[in-house]
Amino acid sequence: MTINEAQQQVDGWIKTVGVRYFSELTNMTILTEEVGELARIMARTYGDQSFKKTDLDKNLGDEMADVLWVLICLANQTGVDLTKAFQKNIEKKTNRDGERHQQNEKLK
Repeated sequence: MTINEAQQQVDGWIKTVGVRYFSELTNMTILTEEVGELARIMARTYGDQSFKKTDLDKNLGDEMADVLWVLICLANQTGVDLTKAFQKNIEKKTNRDGERHQQNEKLK
């Protein structure tokens, strides 16, 4: 699935199953909540925290997909073509960091 197809699929789901988009501010808040849930799983899986019983049924991939879902909602609501935005972002990073990381002794 391409990013554009994902944006279309989310839009179709929202307009049929979800009835309508939540407001942009509500979705921004939901995105923050979802990133927090992802952070909790990362901290318990790769960090020093231990899992609570309520966290044991959480799935890392599912939490990442939740973040992506809400991000796509926000892109759809604000008219952002994520394919174009991502391509431009890669170009920006390549131009800005193309040599910087290659010369970073910490990464060798």
